[in-house]
Amino acid sequence: MALQPSLRPLIIAGKHDAPHTLDVFLDYVCPFSAKMVLVIDGVLKPLLGSGGKYDGKVKLIFRPQVQPWHATSTYVHEAGLAAARVSPENFWKFATTLFKRQGEYFDIPASTMTPLQIREKLAELAGETLGRDKVGAFQQLLALKSTPNGGNGVTDDVKYTVKFARQNGIHVSPTVVWDGVIAGEISSSWGEKEWSEFLQQKVAV
Repeated sequence: MALQPSLRPLIIAGKHDAPHTLDVFLDYVCPFSAKMVLVIDGVLKPLLGSGGKYDGKVKLIFRPQVQPWHATSTYVHEAGLAAARVSPENFWKFATTLFKRQGEYFDIPASTMTPLQIREKLAELAGETLGRDKVGAFQQLLALKSTPNGGNGVTDDVKYTVKFARQNGIHVSPTVVWDGVIAGEISSSWGEKEWSEFLQQKVAV
């Protein structure tokens, strides 16, 4: 499916012009999404990446899926989008680290933190994964604008990702879309065997 140019770093595996597309809708504070990320790293990236069986044939796009029933979901997705802008080459490192530490942003652990404290915590993560020299730009993107309800520097990116999910009928994470159609059979419990069988059946180039 389509992807606006500023979000090109969300192509995390495969070449951008690959004819087949896997859109994977994930929420940083969803345990099932975190489980799928392990499979993306261990199975799909090797298959779709340079020298892999499907190199040049399939690309995988990480689609941020904000889920408002998780209280911090908007904050962590803002942080992910900021990371993609200030350090595209390190975006996936930031994202996977955030998935590994998602428990720190679950409802109860985050319940005593203010929004500013949550963003400061995410800035510390940015320093670890993007580089200390990127923290200032990262924080600037997350800083609230001067108008009372104007959002921040990545609000438009958040709007885009939410609108994209809604118009395509995506309700929960993880959801996987193959060439524009929801592949309901795909599960976060899938491993190398299931993914290899799926791709062997679907890839037509």
